[in-house]
Amino acid sequence: MDIPRIFTITESAHRIHNPITPEKLATLGAALRLEPRARVLDLGSGSGEMLCTWARDHGIVGTGVDMSRLFTEQAKIRAAELGVADRVTFIHGDAAGYVSEEMVDVAACVGATWIGGGVAGTLGLLARSLRDGGIILIGEPYWRQRPPTEEGARGCLAGAGSDFFVLPDLIASFGRLGCDVVEMVLADQDGWDRYEAAKWLTMRRWLDANPDDDFADEVRTKLTTEPGRYATYTRDYLGWGVFALMQR
Repeated sequence: MDIPRIFTITESAHRIHNPITPEKLATLGAALRLEPRARVLDLGSGSGEMLCTWARDHGIVGTGVDMSRLFTEQAKIRAAELGVADRVTFIHGDAAGYVSEEMVDVAACVGATWIGGGVAGTLGLLARSLRDGGIILIGEPYWRQRPPTEEGARGCLAGAGSDFFVLPDLIASFGRLGCDVVEMVLADQDGWDRYEAAKWLTMRRWLDANPDDDFADEVRTKLTTEPGRYATYTRDYLGWGVFALMQR
């Protein structure tokens, strides 16, 4: 079980696998008013930066589940680096269908709602692990402005323009799913730049170290095209945020 190899290569140097910066991640932790020993479940936990830094800064305890072997090992290393390995646990596994044995105060899926087949299914999955009155965190893209053409939407790596809402409509959709939006932290362009542009140096260094790898042609194509694609489409059109929700 693992994620596609291209993501393992392009994001191997990332600590955060979405457009949020460390500063924004800290803002989110503070905004949630986390109490010491609060229990947090993170489905699609990546390299564990959210759980590890919140354990360090707020004293939470948590469990992360991710399909990537590499990212899960990186998360364990990060926990040891920050001295929180006794408070956070990282599991290599399929987050789809994962339910905590103990009810949690915060149940999160920050940028991987495909695990539940979309936002609605992921909300239902997270709710199965959530104590009464707990908070659900959803990380999700939205249109900062709608691309004028379907080609523009595909340039943002969406299947179609209808794949995402504009921000007011995304917030309204949470209400239709029976949730109050109680906080949000939105990525800015610097966060997008750091998430996307950091991949380019990683790819170039991987190519220099692996010129004869069977995967080199695919990585070379991606490195050649990604800077232009990102600058033309994603940077202007696509937003991303983490939304804190409470069930009504």
